[in-house]
Amino acid sequence: MSTSTASGARTAAPDSAAPGADRPDRPPPRPPLRPPAHRGETFLAWVFLAPSVVVFALFLLYPLGRTVHLSLHGNDIIGRPSRFVGLSHFEEMFSAEFGSVLLTTALFTLGVVIPGVVGALAVVLLLESKIRAQRFFRTAFALPFAFSVASASVIFAVFYNPASGVLNGILHQLGLGPVQWLTSQETALLSICLTTVWMNLGYGVLVLAAGVGSIPREVNEAALLDGATGPRRAWHITVPLLGPQLFFLIVISTINALQGFGQIHILTQGGPVGSTTTLVYSIYQHAFAYGTSDFGRASAQALVLLLMVLLCTAIQFGVIERKVHYS
Repeated sequence: MSTSTASGARTAAPDSAAPGADRPDRPPPRPPLRPPAHRGETFLAWVFLAPSVVVFALFLLYPLGRTVHLSLHGNDIIGRPSRFVGLSHFEEMFSAEFGSVLLTTALFTLGVVIPGVVGALAVVLLLESKIRAQRFFRTAFALPFAFSVASASVIFAVFYNPASGVLNGILHQLGLGPVQWLTSQETALLSICLTTVWMNLGYGVLVLAAGVGSIPREVNEAALLDGATGPRRAWHITVPLLGPQLFFLIVISTINALQGFGQIHILTQGGPVGSTTTLVYSIYQHAFAYGTSDFGRASAQALVLLLMVLLCTAIQFGVIERKVHYS
């Protein structure tokens, strides 16, 4: 009796698995449809994103596409696209004239970023030391941030005046001859760099001062207990902890220098003999100055400027950002 029961159980087991075994090509079960509530949330999310997407497309994607279109076409006397010229505008950049523009742009960027960041760091470190009238000096050094580009440029135009300027007056008191600050090829770019550094100094001081204020007090107290004071504490404690603020300031200063225009236009207008003509000012000259309306060549140079900004930013993130400590 038990033997027959066991054999019946053994013969029944394959029968129970038979429905799944005789159809090996059975398709997998379909996933359940998304509940209507989830589809409603997706639609609501797109509704909230729609204004940002429209603004992004209208003020970024369309101008970028329009710039590419203009760079590939010639234009008539009033700047309207006329005929397709391909990459001829880009081929024209392989010239000594455009190479000089790129060199001037590089020198201007280096002459603004390096002194600007180093100067702001030096000012902040001095202000954090125990000096009198600390709040007064902090406000005084941050004051240039309140000046517009036009206002600061006009002020420095008075300083650089060869006949009655303040700087030549100081040189005269020292027994030195006058300097043609804005009309000499040797000093014009340097004068523009000094003006730009002064204009950006206040912003750099504010950024780095905020970073110094965020350093925990316990860190400074531990450094003092270990005997780290003065320049040693500043170099080994404060500067490394200011890494995020310094990296941010370097990136922003580089982008602003590559896009600098107002001070050049007011002080030198790209002269003398093109010694202060940066890439941005060259774009202005081809597109708007002297009634040229050469938007094709200007658009091609604008794309080169965009690639330069992206390349510099990528290099900075790839090299400097790796050495930044965020904790």
